[in-house]
Amino acid sequence: MSPQWLLQRPLILASLGFAAGILVTISLQLLLTPYNPDTDAITRWYPAEREEEDSDTGTITLKRVDTNASQSTVAGRRSSFACVPIALRNFVAGRGGGGGGVGGAAEDIKNGIEGCIGNTPLLRIRSLSEYLGCEVLAKAEFLNPGGSPKDRVALSIILKAEQDGRLRPFSGDKVFEGTVGSTGVSLAHICRARGYLAHICMPSDQSAEKSSLLLKLGAEVERVTPASIVDKRQFVNLAKSRAHALTADPSTDARGFFADQFENEANWKAHYETTGPEIFRQTAGKLDAFVAGAGTGGTISGVVKYLKPRVPGLLAVLADPQGSGLLNKVKYGVMFNEMTEREGTRRRAQVDTIVEGVGINRVTANFEAGRALIDDAIRVTDEEACLMARFLVEQDGLFVGSSSAVNCVAAVKLAKERGWENSGRRIVTILCDSGSRHLSKFWAQIGDIGGKWDTTIDQILQAGAKES
Repeated sequence: MSPQWLLQRPLILASLGFAAGILVTISLQLLLTPYNPDTDAITRWYPAEREEEDSDTGTITLKRVDTNASQSTVAGRRSSFACVPIALRNFVAGRGGGGGGVGGAAEDIKNGIEGCIGNTPLLRIRSLSEYLGCEVLAKAEFLNPGGSPKDRVALSIILKAEQDGRLRPFSGDKVFEGTVGSTGVSLAHICRARGYLAHICMPSDQSAEKSSLLLKLGAEVERVTPASIVDKRQFVNLAKSRAHALTADPSTDARGFFADQFENEANWKAHYETTGPEIFRQTAGKLDAFVAGAGTGGTISGVVKYLKPRVPGLLAVLADPQGSGLLNKVKYGVMFNEMTEREGTRRRAQVDTIVEGVGINRVTANFEAGRALIDDAIRVTDEEACLMARFLVEQDGLFVGSSSAVNCVAAVKLAKERGWENSGRRIVTILCDSGSRHLSKFWAQIGDIGGKWDTTIDQILQAGAKES
């Protein structure tokens, strides 16, 4: 074939050039795109599953389902509340830049701040795991947009109230709650996102960071003198009465809604529907113990109610700070504080503690929902919590709040008490919040770390031994 003949056929040349260009492009893409054996294998071979429960035996099994129905099952982090969380397979986010189908990746866009709630990472606390010879894993709940697991609770409560017709978006309705801070923060930003105003009643002895943040998030804050639960001016009771007063006010159509985080069972159900399934998926159902503190009791109840039927032999352990009576309720079935009381008596002013968010001297509906499933309880003192918080900064760069430190101390004590050292067992706990909200109280007690690197786990355990 002569060159002159080819020149007379430009269409053939153009077609050949186009085909060559496609081959070069495909070759370059294959050469430049790294192969990830973990994510690629999961994408191709890991089948989606659904749960089925045997009505006779109560046994829960996983059944494979059609993975070709939707590519959204590997679309990365998304809200557990946007769809059924147990159906999600959030192991990979897809390759490529994440926009407009580049590299075949699906879009991953959250629907407002609510869409960012849940599916928090489960991280290995290296220092504790290496010391114990067993895995200590922590659900990083401080990475929720409101900075705590209370985001899950607040959204669950509000969605249920909307479903029941008790709240109407952008109608002037107001959400009232009595809280020591974290639930208030979650309610404040979620209320604003959904067209409500949050009114938070909180004890005046709580950290200044919490009330300051609430005000900046657009909530109304009412600080009240700490009082017994039987006092009508107690912060929770006051929030309830404020809600009822607004609803009864004839001068306005606005409704007052009392969130009632302590007794509203949308609290523990939020963790049953989201936190528990996430932990189960992230561990592939392989864990030996779950450790968590309790304030309202929603987290520990919801998680253990979900995990216990699915993880044979799982140990559920309450982490309880000094001054709280829940340990005795779990271990001995009586609700009193062994440090300040005897059976048949109640003190209005309990042992003081710098720990915020966990520990209580009454049994709430949310705690009662899962109490029978809790196997043991471990006491944690303020000194132990402070030392653990220092240790986690020094060794892991984790800057945690007081309730997170309590959980980590309890995890270490559990491994020691059960003889799990060097066993390879797996303990899962919760990192509830960052230390940034505890600067004026908890971290003021701890002090600056600066260039120090001197706290040890042995010191932490010795501090607990002094109190026993």
